[in-house]
Amino acid sequence: MGQTLGDVLGFAAGVAISPLPIVAINLILATPRGRLNGVLFAFGWLVGLGALGAVMLAIGGPAGSSTGKEPATWVGGLKTGLGILLLLFAVRQWRRRPADASQAQLPKWMAAIDRFTPVKTLGLGLVLSAANLKNAPLTIAAGATISASGIPLGQQVVSLAVFVFIGSLGLLVPLGAFLLLGERARHALSAGKDWAVRHNTAVMAVLFFVLGLKLLGDGIGILAR
Repeated sequence: MGQTLGDVLGFAAGVAISPLPIVAINLILATPRGRLNGVLFAFGWLVGLGALGAVMLAIGGPAGSSTGKEPATWVGGLKTGLGILLLLFAVRQWRRRPADASQAQLPKWMAAIDRFTPVKTLGLGLVLSAANLKNAPLTIAAGATISASGIPLGQQVVSLAVFVFIGSLGLLVPLGAFLLLGERARHALSAGKDWAVRHNTAVMAVLFFVLGLKLLGDGIGILAR
């Protein structure tokens, strides 16, 4: 299981440092219902990541690895496709980065986040984790990697849980700081939000490029066996 955890750690880190959800949780915590909505947003995020990863484990199942404990051919094809997708995302993000980082803007829907109901905030967490085109490929890749590892089902579930936890640290850390420290944490959270806004596109471009190359290399390696 240790090797499997090592293989998915990079994907989990990529999900964890995704700037958009980090900005979202900071904006949510600054609203009048910040405590409740912050917890609901994080819960929706955890459920979304876990559900998407679980779907991949179910799809892979016994077909995830061959009789020789090597990943099945479809896993190589999936990783190759995801690698190409992430590389395309990297190019797109890099070309869209603002010339002046201080001019970076938030998505328009974030301007209304202070008016989100608890139900809508929960749904936002689900969407940003499971249906986000930037995070979903990383979660799918992690699920496929775990499924293809050939380890027992119980260890696969533990590996997925570790992935979800690490991938959620970008939300859980500011949420925990706010719940424990309250207003004393607001200045640090605001600084983190501002940094994420300014460097969102550049961070994601580099992240997608590195992980895309890894996935492409892994996929080609599996297909070439």
